[in-house]
Amino acid sequence: MSATTATVGEVLGDGSTGRSRAADRWRRGRPWLVVLGVVLVGGLVLTLPAPPVSSTPGAPDNPGASGARAVARVLERQGVTVDHVTTTAAALAAARGDGTVLVVGDQWLVEEQVDALAALDDDLVLVDAGWALSRLAPDVATSGEAVPRTRREASCDDPDAVAAGTLTAAGGYEDLSGAATTCFPAGGGGGAYLVLERDGRRITALSDLHPLTNDAVDEDGHAALALRALGRHDHLVWYVPSLDDMGVVGEPGSGTSLPDLVPWVRPVAAWLVLVLLVTVVWRGRRLGPVVAEPLPVVVRSAEATRGRGRLYRRARAHGHAAAALRAGTAARVAHRLGLPRSADAPSLVDALARATGRRAVDVESLLYGPPPIDDAGLLRLADDLHHLESEVHRP
Repeated sequence: MSATTATVGEVLGDGSTGRSRAADRWRRGRPWLVVLGVVLVGGLVLTLPAPPVSSTPGAPDNPGASGARAVARVLERQGVTVDHVTTTAAALAAARGDGTVLVVGDQWLVEEQVDALAALDDDLVLVDAGWALSRLAPDVATSGEAVPRTRREASCDDPDAVAAGTLTAAGGYEDLSGAATTCFPAGGGGGAYLVLERDGRRITALSDLHPLTNDAVDEDGHAALALRALGRHDHLVWYVPSLDDMGVVGEPGSGTSLPDLVPWVRPVAAWLVLVLLVTVVWRGRRLGPVVAEPLPVVVRSAEATRGRGRLYRRARAHGHAAAALRAGTAARVAHRLGLPRSADAPSLVDALARATGRRAVDVESLLYGPPPIDDAGLLRLADDLHHLESEVHRP
């Protein structure tokens, strides 16, 4: 049997076995395996395709109460092709010049994007996008005061509004030039629905998303108004601006980046980096030469040895005590025989067998055999190691 190999059930010199060492490695490596598993699961989730539905208000793939999936599905059944996009560049690419472009909300739009949408030849429908409408038509203003959501009559001659009859919406638009048709007015708050002819195309504005949502499309005349306003052509670009749309418009590679929108980003970032470097230099640990510091108490080596022996005895760690005795004996006899400190167990066993005249099997069993299980066995092992070492030191 080799002194450096061990089967699963073999007892080693320190009282452990192959199984116990494997269990100890498993306990030490288990937290890292858990972390690795979490990373792998997270990576797998990130690589999965996006769900076919969303929770974005007004999105045509949102089946929730705030979504507009019902309107989009009915339009598709009527032969209208609906292209759902979330960036201005995608909206410009999808527009064909003979369809309708729907813009839901304008909170993420900048002037550059609105101007690009205004340059299209398609009819434009703005829903809950008062700021964008004011830029497209400066004579149209959003109601200055908040107008609550109320049920309103058409009160105009627009065919789509007349077909709808009634509408429940909030907010309103006021036409200061008289060129637009305003419908569904509220008391002194403007109309919730506005139609304007501009440069040969139709611009329609709805002050509230509520009539298009799945939760309210079947109320009043919401369905009639939505289907007539959005289904005038066989192609509809349904544009819901998103936060990751950083104003990329025009030719590929051109557009507005975050530093362009917020000019102070770069200087603030540079200042933060400088502050971080100064903090690191200021608070970093200085590594100097090793300083000898006198200990308050001097512990003699013999006392330390006896203290360790008492700890082994109290814990009944016969295997660890035996391993310490064997390691000390092996180191001393190897030095006596002129073997290097890197010498392996077989080389040491062979050298001891030649020096003492003992059999190699007996020497191997004494230095690398199973540990004792009681105090008597540990005492016998200590005596045997002492005799072995005395034979090597014998002149």
